[in-house]
Amino acid sequence: MVGESGLTSTMNISKAEQRVLHALAQGGRIQHRRDEDTGSISEIDCFTREGWRLADCTLAIFGSLRRKRLIASRDGAPYRITRHGLQSLRAQMDNR
Repeated sequence: MVGESGLTSTMNISKAEQRVLHALAQGGRIQHRRDEDTGSISEIDCFTREGWRLADCTLAIFGSLRRKRLIASRDGAPYRITRHGLQSLRAQMDNR
């Protein structure tokens, strides 16, 4: 099924991705640092609303969430969950 944005509304989200999305949905953020030479993102840290760091948030999970457009950054700000990310997370939780 394809939604208004052209993205599929049912999407497989791994348990690790769900953990990160839950933290973001509750007000968390992903801080990123760019490589000075290439400009690509070289390090990330995921923080909960309370300021705790999530250890299982890796560059691979970050890249996957970004490719699926479940997280986004505006004007260099920390990455946050998108509306599409919230909808996908709810859909996954309903399928339990």
